[in-house]
Amino acid sequence: MKSQALDLLLDIELPVTVRLGSSQMTFGDVMGLSAGSLVEFERAPEDSVDVLVNGRVVARGEMVIVQGNYGVRITEIVSRRERLDTGVAGMPAAQGDA
Repeated sequence: MKSQALDLLLDIELPVTVRLGSSQMTFGDVMGLSAGSLVEFERAPEDSVDVLVNGRVVARGEMVIVQGNYGVRITEIVSRRERLDTGVAGMPAAQGDA
């Protein structure tokens, strides 16, 4: 019985997002973006990226290129507590509520 329930769960599709960084901009600044515009992130290029599943951080990793495609090498699985603390937008609950 448990095996059937687990098999059912393994077939559920969930959105996976890789967050390279974040930035806060005014609406006017966003409207001023065009091809070639640069947006600076609050993260250094060598910093790890966040892997979010269904809006919650589940892992961290480093960006890699594999046969000309981008990928993420997982370097850390976050703790259960941290997964629960991340809000819907993947930000810590205290920041996501502001």
